[in-house]
Amino acid sequence: MVGVPKLNRADATAALRNPLAFIADRWTPEPRTVQRAALAALVMSVVIVVTGGAVRLTASGLGCPTWPECTDGSLTPTHALSYHSAIEFGNRMLTYVLCAAVGWAIIAARSEKPYRRSLTRLGWAQFWLVMSNAILGGIVVLVGLNPYTVAAHFLLATALVAVAAVMWQRAREGDGAPRPLVGKAVQQLVWFLVAASLLLIAVGTVVTGAGPHPGDSGKVDRIHISWETVAKVHAVLAWIVVTLTFALWFLLKAVDAPKGPLARTRDLFLILLAQGVIGYVQYFTHLPAVLVGLHMLGSCLVWIGVLRVLLSLRERAGAATGLPGPSAESALTNA
Repeated sequence: MVGVPKLNRADATAALRNPLAFIADRWTPEPRTVQRAALAALVMSVVIVVTGGAVRLTASGLGCPTWPECTDGSLTPTHALSYHSAIEFGNRMLTYVLCAAVGWAIIAARSEKPYRRSLTRLGWAQFWLVMSNAILGGIVVLVGLNPYTVAAHFLLATALVAVAAVMWQRAREGDGAPRPLVGKAVQQLVWFLVAASLLLIAVGTVVTGAGPHPGDSGKVDRIHISWETVAKVHAVLAWIVVTLTFALWFLLKAVDAPKGPLARTRDLFLILLAQGVIGYVQYFTHLPAVLVGLHMLGSCLVWIGVLRVLLSLRERAGAATGLPGPSAESALTNA
């Protein structure tokens, strides 16, 4: 057994003044630990999106009709409320799990040696996004699930997924200046792919706001537009994203690109195919809740896949050891 060192008054004062620096002075995590912490934050950012979708799809959006309390005078559901309250309250509690995952990522990044300010900032960016979206979630409840606030809630969660994905990638590489692995033409095509994917996600929120799952069994305002018409626009954008991905794969093969970008593009193409199948099946079966939930999960995976393609177009010197990153892949390719 290793004894726990005693803290003197000076240590206690230092811990209260700057707890992150206090921990960093006494703990140096392995690179793999930092990578796993960043991955945990990414996984939880996806989980909170899916569970938030489950709240809406089970008509539990107003299961806790107020915020920050569940009911007037009670932070938790009361016996008078239904199972919808338990679902909504459970999703609120998962926010604390998300905060714990993001907190672990911040602490691990801050304690890594040498200190990487850029990585720590990505962790703090996630924290503030979580706090902002928690407040926005409260506003969503207070305004009775207004579809525009619901859309903003999802888009802010998508931004959280993006920052978490970038932090996970940055934890697997060094802090050297990025060196491009492909030419300008490929980079421009990928940026078109990113823009089209963002537009696809944004239009998807309009489908949700006009569709048959308002989030509560009572009267809820909807976006006054035919959801079927918007769904067709959404499908056209999906085909554009698929076409851009397919064109990117051929272009990468033509220029003999490293294995990293090729592998990430292949992965994205497979995710898009699966997402497309789910999308068409849910459309022709009139949006069953289970398939809509799977489609929301697929939306997160598509977005992560697009970002991984974008980040695979460059490498940074001094890659961290542990999980393989683009630098290792390109090194094997150029060997």
